[in-house]
Amino acid sequence: MVATSDRILMTAEEYLAWEPTQEGRHEYWDGEVVAMSGGTRNHNRVSGNFFNLLDNALVDRPCDVYIVDVKVQVEPGRKYFYPDVVVTCDDRDRDTQIVQFPCLVVEVLSPSTEAIDRGIKFAKYRQFATLQEYILVQVEQPGVEVFRRNERGQWVLSEYALGDRLHLESVGVELAIADLYRQVQFENTNLEFSG
Repeated sequence: MVATSDRILMTAEEYLAWEPTQEGRHEYWDGEVVAMSGGTRNHNRVSGNFFNLLDNALVDRPCDVYIVDVKVQVEPGRKYFYPDVVVTCDDRDRDTQIVQFPCLVVEVLSPSTEAIDRGIKFAKYRQFATLQEYILVQVEQPGVEVFRRNERGQWVLSEYALGDRLHLESVGVELAIADLYRQVQFENTNLEFSG
């Protein structure tokens, strides 16, 4: 491991051994360790709501839903990310600590991470043959964007507002967008949505 002024460099093997011993979470980007910033209350609430809704809906299915603290191996030995919510229904992920075959990834956006979530991370996540849906959830105002892989392998965007229902094709679950925002206080509008 090499530490420079504000960068920590290490091999993937060093990262995988070191990272579980840390209090905070760190992603791994081609040899560089990147500290994850803490989220806001709204970020935490929306992530938790999404996790709970999916976990309850998939309780009798052979799918696992994880929130925040489970890594996704994006490129073996090169990139490991922590999505806000990830779902895998692949038996190959059953007895491992790292998800390698996700079907659904959710990122809850914040001003500091939105460009990365929309850009670099989405580009890397699209490389998963198993990924069917990539979801971006706003927390400054209600709004959900779902990118779905169609039958030709192209990614198609669908947008959802507060009164809409979202059908997650990858896992066969339907959710009310309003339920994702239960108990969220929107700062820009002084509106609290209690669901």
